[in-house]
Amino acid sequence: MEKAYKFRIYPNKNQEILIQKTFGSCRFVYNHYLAKRIEMYKTDKTTINYNQCSNDLKNLKLNYSWLKEIDSIAIQSSLKDLDQAYKNFFRRVKQGDKKAGFPLFKSKKDNRKSYKTKYTNGNIKVLEKQIKLPKLGLVKCKVSKQIEGRVLNVTISQNPSGKYFVSVCCADVEIPQYSPTNSIVGIDLGIKEFAITSDGIHIENPKFLRKSEKKLIKLQKQLSRKTKGSSNRNKARIKVARCHEKIVNQRKDFLNKTSTEIIKNYDIICLETLKIKNMVKNHKMAKSISDVSWGEFVRQIQYKADWYGRLVQRVDTYFPSSQLCNVCGYKNSDTKNSRLREWECPQCHTVHDRDVNASNNILNEGLRLLSA
Repeated sequence: MEKAYKFRIYPNKNQEILIQKTFGSCRFVYNHYLAKRIEMYKTDKTTINYNQCSNDLKNLKLNYSWLKEIDSIAIQSSLKDLDQAYKNFFRRVKQGDKKAGFPLFKSKKDNRKSYKTKYTNGNIKVLEKQIKLPKLGLVKCKVSKQIEGRVLNVTISQNPSGKYFVSVCCADVEIPQYSPTNSIVGIDLGIKEFAITSDGIHIENPKFLRKSEKKLIKLQKQLSRKTKGSSNRNKARIKVARCHEKIVNQRKDFLNKTSTEIIKNYDIICLETLKIKNMVKNHKMAKSISDVSWGEFVRQIQYKADWYGRLVQRVDTYFPSSQLCNVCGYKNSDTKNSRLREWECPQCHTVHDRDVNASNNILNEGLRLLSA
């Protein structure tokens, strides 16, 4: 199994310059061959694949000698990314996706930068407080955990606040399995509360964006008043980026801890399938839905279930989990109104908490699908 380990790195001045040169060179090569492929198609309806671009790269290095200073594998990786972008575009077109996006040129003004390089002949090595990287040599690194398995590749990245990170992808990683718990659960995801389980556990929604909104508004106002291109504007931009970064880190930490706890405690997890792209079209709820991050939570549940031998069962989007009585099956259409938090079943007279009832219905439907 493959697993990635992400660490923060602290390059010195010379290493930082070389990293920035690599970012720029990879962007230049990507844009050069994207423009070439577009021009060839416009001229005579032909194109070139990855191998042809790779062979032509020798001629490009003759014209631009500064490309020779850069890690050659990183440049090759940018060509592979371009080829994959084309393949993804045509695959989506064949599938009938009318909104399939054609590959775009990379912008120099993008604050998120990265490049990938592969392991060959011991050119990558993780030490106690350093990491050995191609062309860069030994870079100071905060190694927070011991890596396992065989190193495949690394991705060096810089986030908008200016911090540098390295992600080490390893293969043949042995992941210890959790012992069986013989427990099953249905989970109803919400906004007022993050999640409600079928055994009555209510997980609070931390609302990290809402809590930091006043500070973020203040920083963004300060940024808008700065002159474009000035150093003061860049300083204000970094402050905004750090505020966003803190919100993202808080959310990731919460989601990781919550998903791991669920995976530890339950063998079978039943979840509803949500069409989040459609839900965020509701402008009154869009910010809250984006802040709660259901999609990332479900993704983490799924990959951790695959790692630790748990089973995730998804329930159909249109299954009326909130409308059905989990005791007798009576369908109450009044519960379409989300303000109705508690109701009594007219048929069996059971009093239901809206969310706990929904999670029980999700569990029952998930078990039915599994048995079928």
